[in-house]
Amino acid sequence: MQGSKPLSKPFYRSYSSSLIEKHGHRVFRVGVDAGFSCPNRCGEKGTGGCVYCDSQGARAAYLRTNESGFRHDSGFEAGIDEALCDVQEDGRLVDVRLQNLQNIRSQIERGRRFIESRYNVSHFALYLQSFSNTFAPVERLRAVYDYALGNYDWEGFIVSTRPDCLDEEKLSLLESYRPRCGEVCVELGLQSGSDRILKSMHRGHDVQCFKDACAAVKAHGLELCVHVLTGFPSEGLAELDETIAVLNEVKPNAMKIHNLNIASGTALYDSYLEGEISAPCMTRHIATVIYILRRIPASVVIERLVCETPSHRLASPRAFADKNTFLRALESRMRELGAVQGDLYEGSI
Repeated sequence: MQGSKPLSKPFYRSYSSSLIEKHGHRVFRVGVDAGFSCPNRCGEKGTGGCVYCDSQGARAAYLRTNESGFRHDSGFEAGIDEALCDVQEDGRLVDVRLQNLQNIRSQIERGRRFIESRYNVSHFALYLQSFSNTFAPVERLRAVYDYALGNYDWEGFIVSTRPDCLDEEKLSLLESYRPRCGEVCVELGLQSGSDRILKSMHRGHDVQCFKDACAAVKAHGLELCVHVLTGFPSEGLAELDETIAVLNEVKPNAMKIHNLNIASGTALYDSYLEGEISAPCMTRHIATVIYILRRIPASVVIERLVCETPSHRLASPRAFADKNTFLRALESRMRELGAVQGDLYEGSI
């Protein structure tokens, strides 16, 4: 139904509102790079990583201190990306980011100070954010998790990883932290529900692997957050519908939607220089986000709707607005359409 009249309920279930519902206050994530790598970047299986992934591995902004002088409107500088891992040693890729525990503590303190000064808050969740944070023997995971969680009275524990980096022993370890943290969430990258797209991304796993991992996460009583990446070359509505179908099958508690960014130092950047690909503009991403939101349950928490690669490392799209401008434009378009999250959800696509 079309119309420009303001809607009586939120356009989508935001992360901030869900936290207030659950805790009575907002809880801010402290992102930590615990020194883990990824099976897709190193070891015998390594292919150099997913084609869109740069060497920063989604590190929190306050950990990238060498980038503090750049702004959203900073110009692109090819080659500025400083590798944090994956150097050659004896002909194979190895991780050079091995962190000691004291380094993890320093990151926690830096992140808390940054968030406290910016938002004047005192409620935090530990977020192991960079790369694949279950990609290690369980003894190493336990040592890192125990130390990081012992540095503060956290109100949540979030672990970002890959579906092919989980097993029963690791999931049991994560489950054991529920009494201490109240809530443990596993973030898993689906990216696309199309095996063809996953292969072209060099993801290193298929859709069934992702589904199996989601079932295992839920069987251990853990929260599930799913990442998707839209606008990949050759993705059309058929592939988008496949992604939505997988989301509705695994029933995540939360999800993040990222638009394709082409960053310096990625395999996609080489294709971009050859003129073979481009990244979706803001108008197209708004249409894609609305298409997804309308077809998933209204209960799914939306933690992110746009990717934020720093402009000095972002080759394309260059004209994309900052996050707040994007969200205002998204809500304006949803108001025009009379659209809200879940209004076209039918249980499956």
